[in-house]
Amino acid sequence: MEVHLNLEIQTKLSRIAAARGSDPEMLAREVIERFVDYDDWFIREVEKGLAAADRGEFLTHEEVATRIEKRLAEKSRS
Repeated sequence: MEVHLNLEIQTKLSRIAAARGSDPEMLAREVIERFVDYDDWFIREVEKGLAAADRGEFLTHEEVATRIEKRLAEKSRS
């Protein structure tokens, strides 16, 4: 597989790779792997959420607000 990038992206990729002590091809592979893994995870999580909603498993607005308030209170204590 070949991926063609415009000059601006190639330049940025080279600069970032050099700063990380890597080369552009290795960095491009790493970035693509991360994106594909994340996208795969995200799609699975959305499908889980949709399935839960189809089963009637969801939080009310009030339950969401309570969870948010609890987390904010916990965060402010730390």
